Amino acid sequence: MSKFFINRPIVAMVIAIIMVIVGVVSFLSLPVAQYPNIVPPEIAINATFVGGDAITVEQSVATPIEQQLSGVDHMNYMYSLNASNGSMKETVNFDVATDPNTDQVLTQMRVLQAQSQLPSSVQNYGVTVAKSTSAPLMVISLYSPTGQFDSKFLANYSYINLNDPILRVPGIGSVSVFGAGQYALRIWVAD
Repeated sequence: MSKFFINRPIVAMVIAIIMVIVGVVSFLSLPVAQYPNIVPPEIAINATFVGGDAITVEQSVATPIEQQLSGVDHMNYMYSLNASNGSMKETVNFDVATDPNTDQVLTQMRVLQAQSQLPSSVQNYGVTVAKSTSAPLMVISLYSPTGQFDSKFLANYSYINLNDPILRVPGIGSVSVFGAGQYALRIWVAD
């Protein structure tokens, strides 16, 4: 059988092209709702304790939220990242078969229950609950072909001109700019 295709390469190419066309047509005709969920939904909880270090944030912000989140329906696990600048990011991972919108509502209700145990500065600054993914879907790299612009200029350009349009695309949850920081203006007021 293999000698038939080796001796007649045109027949083999025609069969391969027909198979590709059939595959593309069947791929385009499948409804998106029939695709299986591969990645389990994740909910991100962000809070900031102004002036707190990582241990203080863990004890006064992350622990009360984690205690309330224990027992949320279909939760696989949760973990938190506490930084020395007072920020806390808690990630709650749910079962693949669950609806991310329902998971977000359940998590939001539990966070609201824990809010009375949080410090007043955390309550004033706000606790956000949003759907998230742990792996980036797309990475865009900016560079200057002539070397005229440095990394700070390109980072500032992306903050000004790319962040908002990308966030407006349906299905985009968040945009992060890695690398250099934003331009800033420091003003000293003297007496």
